[in-house]
Amino acid sequence: MTDGTPRPLRADARRNREKILTAAARAFTAHGLDAHLEHIAKDAGVGSATLYRNFPTREALIEAVYRNEVAQLCDAAPALLARTAPDQALRAWAHLFLDYAAAKYGMIEALRTIAATGSNPYGHSRERIQAAVTALMDACTAAGLIRTDVRPDDIAAALEGIALTSAGPEHRQRAERLLDLTLDGLAIRHRDHGRDAASSDPGRTPSSPRSSRDR
Repeated sequence: MTDGTPRPLRADARRNREKILTAAARAFTAHGLDAHLEHIAKDAGVGSATLYRNFPTREALIEAVYRNEVAQLCDAAPALLARTAPDQALRAWAHLFLDYAAAKYGMIEALRTIAATGSNPYGHSRERIQAAVTALMDACTAAGLIRTDVRPDDIAAALEGIALTSAGPEHRQRAERLLDLTLDGLAIRHRDHGRDAASSDPGRTPSSPRSSRDR
């Protein structure tokens, strides 16, 4: 007898599943719902039977891809903070967000259809993404690298807006420009110390306007 708990996948089966999810994310990003499952299986290096054994329907595959993209995006936040400066981690993560949004855009109609059946493919994705943004911004704030008057939900909304208005591979360059503008506006601009020192030097007399005879 079993208690109904799914058995953990063998290492090779887990690798096959991960390869299918990666290939499917690429396919849905590039082709949307026109992506063929047989092509996804071929790109993943597995047979169609292996794909269907893991994901019996297109909808099951799409939902799994979406959840996997959310997990990878959110797991990237602590990993980036562990190996790079907080502001660099935030910028790198924001560019990963564009990758996530592009994959989601390719699946959006199917995700809406799945949601309409009563299933919830989104789960707690918004909360998880918000938590990742908060962790990154908290680290930047603690390091004195970003403004303190901007909240994590402001940046999350900005990222969503950029993704929404620049969806599709053909708009990726514009999305990255908008993203850089947003993050540059978030950063604290340190004043030019050399110029400040000169302007505050009590021994320095301001130059007087030249008269017409000096010109």
